[in-house]
Amino acid sequence: MSGVAATGAPFAGANIVVVDQTGATVCTTQTDSAGAYACALPASAKAPFVITAQRDDLTLYSTTASTTGGTANVSPLTTIIVSRLSPDGNPASLAGAIQANPGALTAASIQQQVTSLVAALQPLLSTLGQGTLDPVSGVFVADGTGPDKVLDAISVSVRPDGTAANIEITVKTVPATEGSAPVSITFRSSDSNTPTLPPIAAGDLAQVPSPAAVAALFDKVTACFALPLSQRVNAPNDTSAVTGTATDVIAPACRTMFVGDDPGTYYQNGSYVGRDSSNAGAFAGLFRPGTTGLKWDRGNFEHVRANGDLLLSYRTTDVSGNVDYDTIVARNVNGTLKLSGNGYTYAARVRPYSEHRELINTPDFSYYTTGYNVNIDNKTDGNGNSIFSQVVLTTPTGSTRVYLPTAGLSYLVAAKDDGVTPTSGSVFRLRGEYQNTATAGNPSDRESNLFFLSPQYSDAQISALNDQSVWKLEFVPVGGAVGNPGNVTQSYRTLSRAQSIGEIRQVAFVGLTAAMRSQLISASSATGSFVFGAPSQNDPNLIDFSADGNLDAWTVPQGALPPTSFTAYGRAPSPGPGQQGARFNDSTGVASQARSVVLRCSTQTVNDLHCDSSLGLQYAAGTSVNNFELWARTSRQLEVSKKVALYEFH
Repeated sequence: MSGVAATGAPFAGANIVVVDQTGATVCTTQTDSAGAYACALPASAKAPFVITAQRDDLTLYSTTASTTGGTANVSPLTTIIVSRLSPDGNPASLAGAIQANPGALTAASIQQQVTSLVAALQPLLSTLGQGTLDPVSGVFVADGTGPDKVLDAISVSVRPDGTAANIEITVKTVPATEGSAPVSITFRSSDSNTPTLPPIAAGDLAQVPSPAAVAALFDKVTACFALPLSQRVNAPNDTSAVTGTATDVIAPACRTMFVGDDPGTYYQNGSYVGRDSSNAGAFAGLFRPGTTGLKWDRGNFEHVRANGDLLLSYRTTDVSGNVDYDTIVARNVNGTLKLSGNGYTYAARVRPYSEHRELINTPDFSYYTTGYNVNIDNKTDGNGNSIFSQVVLTTPTGSTRVYLPTAGLSYLVAAKDDGVTPTSGSVFRLRGEYQNTATAGNPSDRESNLFFLSPQYSDAQISALNDQSVWKLEFVPVGGAVGNPGNVTQSYRTLSRAQSIGEIRQVAFVGLTAAMRSQLISASSATGSFVFGAPSQNDPNLIDFSADGNLDAWTVPQGALPPTSFTAYGRAPSPGPGQQGARFNDSTGVASQARSVVLRCSTQTVNDLHCDSSLGLQYAAGTSVNNFELWARTSRQLEVSKKVALYEFH
């Protein structure tokens, strides 16, 4: 058996596993740099076979009923086929289903699904000259030509929800405006008929870059960060971070990755390339020694912006093996991709958000929520006051929601329906459900300080949303008015939609170790929070999130994302009788292999009272913490949040 695994770009370095009808693993291997694999199947192997290709947080599937193995390519398209053949829509379930009933999967049943999928894609295939595509057994090379052009031109999502899978195929066309709806089809794996894509004009796909062009850009960025600090920028040594501007970027390998071979052309979220004393600036990592050796790869073209620039997703891996995923904006300059920045004035992000909030003191009220995290940085003046009076969010459906600055928080929060009362967070929640289905009611009944859409979306409504949805932000300055033509507006197109609660229930989250859970319950069950005492020189007030004896605080089950960020939420000391202290959020990065973390107090503004600097910066006496977050994001920019709440519901 042999084939090619690809998403458009070669699925290089993926672990290939082939399982036969008896459940036996008859091949394990890895794909090469071109995504190709080959297996010598043992004589005892029995068709049909299920093939998985796993890399990072993505698993692709394929299948064949050929008794001789033959060709079995693995791609997002073959994953759709396997999903349609699986009894519950989960591609991972097909191998078990074959063991139970080997006759359920035949060459004819596979071909039926191939024919159905090719018919659904026919408008695109015709435009690309690939009308006879055979995604499973056809000749395939992941080089941006032939059948690979089809994968380059689409993005695919397959989301099992326990009953079936929700499937979406989006074509990467050029939007007429920033708010243009995507060209896509959505359907259930259990649907008897598959919808067909609308006609696709050749010109709409003209700006799709080849995987080689995308890889070349990230190879160049990797080459820049491979240089020692003093060769990248003006620095006296390779061990101490420096401040500087775009003119201080001296290495040709670094300068040539930007438009015009000039870092000064890159503008992102109100910043040019550089680093100030607060570590602010676009590509500030160029000026820090800790980023030396940072590897940039897994580049993927996602969509075209209205101005013709391209949004690319990518992975970074540091020298310690810590991994993160993000996006960046590039421009096609005479066939070569160059970094350009998003051109926006303010820092903000809109990403789908899946949450498991564990109430450790009242576990029956632990719950799931889904929605979008509208994360707007709270930009402040020299006195610590926000420069925004509000930011108005316009959703893909045209509804609006006000976001407000709150003292002590680094981000704006959603307002309640009156537009003036702040909630406690930035997440635009579409739906919530208790983890225990026997618990009556809805989390929104008790979490009055969180924003939940009312009425909440059903899972069916969420499943019908597009992966690519456009959200608009209007930034209203202090003293300004909504709708003023001078207000800055910025648009954000998501890469994937919010998950339904049914889909979230299929996902693994990080979990507390038994020792850590017991320790937190012991410290918080009486009050629903942890309150710091007086600062100490010998035993400073910090958050040591580890079990006693410096043991692990959390575990990462198979399929779960290791957290890359840890946040503590709480309040500063009370300013007077009957008054609550200002809310705060403190965060720190977490290494991929870490299972515990230490968090130190950090001030948000000059008026911040939750920190005490009398004995070195630490938490002030009376500061309380009642919620922790272990956070990660997928390659599709889905935020995965595990909350550990100390407060109680009754």
